[in-house]
Amino acid sequence: MKNIDFLNVKFCIRNIPGLDPDFIPPALFNRAFLKTARKKIAVAFERPEDRIAVRETFIHGTPDMHEADAYYIGRLVKTYLWVKGGYRVFICGDRKIYEEIRKAYLPGGGRAFDSKFMSGVYERQFEVVYRDYDERPLSSEISNPLGGHLDGCRIGFDAGGSDRKVSAVVDGEVIHSEEVIWHPKLNPDPDYHFREIVAAFRSAALHMPRVDAIGISSAGIYIGNRTMVASLFLKVPQKLFDEKVKDIYIRAAREIADVPVVVCNDGDVSALAGGMSLNTNNILGIAMGTSQAGGFLDEKGNITGWLNELAFVPIDFQPGAPADEWSGDIGCGVKYFSQDAVIRLAAKAGIAIDEKLTPAEKLKYMQDIFTGTDTDIDVAEKSSQGNKEAATAIFSSIGVYLGHSAAAYFDIYRCGTILLLGRVMSGRGGELILKNACDVIADEYPEMKGRIKLILPDEKSRRVGQSVAAASLPEIGGKK
Repeated sequence: MKNIDFLNVKFCIRNIPGLDPDFIPPALFNRAFLKTARKKIAVAFERPEDRIAVRETFIHGTPDMHEADAYYIGRLVKTYLWVKGGYRVFICGDRKIYEEIRKAYLPGGGRAFDSKFMSGVYERQFEVVYRDYDERPLSSEISNPLGGHLDGCRIGFDAGGSDRKVSAVVDGEVIHSEEVIWHPKLNPDPDYHFREIVAAFRSAALHMPRVDAIGISSAGIYIGNRTMVASLFLKVPQKLFDEKVKDIYIRAAREIADVPVVVCNDGDVSALAGGMSLNTNNILGIAMGTSQAGGFLDEKGNITGWLNELAFVPIDFQPGAPADEWSGDIGCGVKYFSQDAVIRLAAKAGIAIDEKLTPAEKLKYMQDIFTGTDTDIDVAEKSSQGNKEAATAIFSSIGVYLGHSAAAYFDIYRCGTILLLGRVMSGRGGELILKNACDVIADEYPEMKGRIKLILPDEKSRRVGQSVAAASLPEIGGKK
């Protein structure tokens, strides 16, 4: 147990990551903060079509707690902006807090990356505006059906950062699937990406008498089947991105057939895959691989239109938290729930990994150390007991992160199930992550008992199910 006094907010943490003793879980900080906060404040996020998400909360509004108030609202805005999305943020009820948030999102401010990102996603200028609390916007949310169509001959494609998966699905039956290693995040030539995508489509098409629909699961943000932002194309210059990447999946599909096409964020497809396999709804899907992806199916089994970009959501409030290289912010999920987390913690555990290996190979190396599996990579070193214990500490620490973060995710989504996917969750390492996460929830957040389940699918559905769920996205005969 550790007592924490952060910004005059005092609480204790019983479950501490072994390799990260200064970790500060948002869920515990927020609960302690709100115990003494009494001043009403609201934060709202506006998206296209007049969709508005509103979070009602409290601050202290006193000089001695101003720093804590500003930090709490700042992290809340950051969290909800990346979960819900939006091109306009309303701060309602406190002008001092509003001014601090507004300045942070101006060019040169601490959150300038976020505002520029959202401007690109929604193709309009991002802004932070003030309203009195009594004039706060009203919530206006809507959700839409997603996938579940398995009739006909379908191609399902899953574009990951380390490998691409494709499945040929005929009337709900997988008749062919394959995984191919590729390196999209390292290549500046969009023609490379295009050729790889088309090659995957053709591989699946060869195993079917025809192609009736193509569904695509891809890391990034997609609106109207267009690529708005995606780390898969990180090295592509902006001019080429605009010319060749925004419609890359639409163009690739046309190389195969003139059929309905749907492109969807891989996190939402993760949730869809879980809903289809478990026959349930109200699922938050989390894919831990090259990055951290999130997706959500509401209680009706619909998608919400939210971004669910959990990679950018803060899950650690410690001042010395690691920084994300892309956004520059600290304590965000990508550094805790991806192959980057395993690599980062390996260094803390004192394990040196050959820098010539790709990040995916480094992850596999650590998983092999943990399981004692022989590979071609430093078998003699891998067999040492010290390294086995260090590898155990890595996956154990990620499990503690996950248990605390599950409580924070529940506060936002009220999800009944969290489905855990991705290469980080593969094998025995994933099983240890799950066990420790469940132990943390039971011990630190007993009020959540019976309200949420963490589920690790079987290996086959975890690795191939994403592309199969993607195949179900388009409705045959529907809008292309």
